[in-house]
Amino acid sequence: MRIRPISPDRLVTELTDRLAERAAHADAATPPGRLRVGVDGPAAAAPDELAAALVDPLRERGRPVLHVRAADFLRPASVRLEQGRTNPDAYYEGWLDEAGLRREVLDPAGPGGSGRLLPSLWDATADRASRAAYVPLPPGGVVLVSGPLLLGGGLPFDLTVHLALSPAALRRRTDPGDAWTLPAFERYATEVGPASFADVVVRFDDPRHPAVVESPTPA
Repeated sequence: MRIRPISPDRLVTELTDRLAERAAHADAATPPGRLRVGVDGPAAAAPDELAAALVDPLRERGRPVLHVRAADFLRPASVRLEQGRTNPDAYYEGWLDEAGLRREVLDPAGPGGSGRLLPSLWDATADRASRAAYVPLPPGGVVLVSGPLLLGGGLPFDLTVHLALSPAALRRRTDPGDAWTLPAFERYATEVGPASFADVVVRFDDPRHPAVVESPTPA
């Protein structure tokens, strides 16, 4: 395994290149498809920011893009907070509405899907439906889904990016008010091990100096 340091700007460029290349393969499919990308990582790694940074470069490549935040697909508070506001097991197992994300975003963007995607489902602050309008994503488009704990649950992504932090960096960079979530990320690392299978793994202990984890090339 090789750890390759990279600048934040270069990381965006390399990811854009890779996604554009994969989207081109989707173009060539019969019928033409769309690319579903998961950008996974704790809030301390800012996956929403990385996904947002990819939008304009992909559009400059001629790719229609929709960025969807997992934070806009949480379950209602009555379900999400049933075991309390700071229960790490509930956070790990049941905060994200995976069925809604699949139904409203990933399946419509998948093979044979309608291309009619819902950019947000639930306003967690107001605790009500977001009432967002559906957005068309034409063939050849890219949907970027960003947030924590996205992998390992069977969500149908075509390409996954995992932003990895060491336990020490995660503790250091997590907001004190969110420290109760740390056991959930420990479970995620142990039970799911996203760094072992994500298509792209980026070490994000220092956001100013990320590093790409590269597997050795087979002889």
